[in-house]
Amino acid sequence: MTRTIPAARLSLAAFVAGLSAVVALLLSAQHSHAATMASATPVSPRAVALTQAMDKLWEEHVAWTRMAIVSFAAGSPNLKATETRLLRNQVDIGNAIKPYYGAAAGARLTALLKTHILQAVTVLVDAKAGDKAKLAAALKAWYGNAHQIAAFLSSANPQSWPLKATTSMMNTHLKLTTQEAVDELGGKWAASVADYDRVENEILMMANTLASGIVHQFPAKFS
Repeated sequence: MTRTIPAARLSLAAFVAGLSAVVALLLSAQHSHAATMASATPVSPRAVALTQAMDKLWEEHVAWTRMAIVSFAAGSPNLKATETRLLRNQVDIGNAIKPYYGAAAGARLTALLKTHILQAVTVLVDAKAGDKAKLAAALKAWYGNAHQIAAFLSSANPQSWPLKATTSMMNTHLKLTTQEAVDELGGKWAASVADYDRVENEILMMANTLASGIVHQFPAKFS
C-alpha cells in the first residue's frame, strides 16, 4: 500500500464535522437499490460453492473495512496491518473471477478495487481538512471509480449485470459505508453497528448477484 491514513494526527471533532459534509453530498446522489439485478438460486454443488466463496470474499471486504474504520476512530496502532489485510482482499476478489474471465480481467478488477479503497482515504483526509474544492474533486474521483467498477462488471456480463443496476449497487455501497464511518467517528456506537448490518446485507446481495450472474453465463461449468 502506498498510503496510510494519518490517524494519530487527525482531530476527531474536525474530521467528523468534515465527513458530515461528505454524507450530505452522498445522500444527494442517485443511489436507488439494484432491484433489477438478475439473480438465481444455485442448484448444483459447484454453483453453491461459488456462491459461498463470493459471500466470504465480499463479507471480508466490508468486515475489514469496518475494522479499519474502528481502528482509525480509536487511533489504534493496528491500523496499518488492518489496511494491508483489506487490500489483500481486493487481490482475492480479482483472483476469484479469473477462472471465468481470465487473468487480465482479474487483475483489472483488483486494480479498480484497490483504487476504491485508496480513494476513500483521500475523501476522508480532504473532508477533515475542510477544503471544499479538494473534497468535491475527491468525491468525483471516488464515484468515478465506482462507475468504472460497475462498467467493468457490466461489460463482462451485460445480461446479468446491466450498467444502470451495477452503478446503483456501487453507489449504495459507498453511501452506506460512509454513514458507517460518520457514526463510528462521531461516537454513535449503536448507530454504527446498525449501519454495518445494512452494509453487510447490501454486500451479500452484491455477492449473490455476481455468483448467480457467473452461473448463468457459464452453465457448463456448473452442471
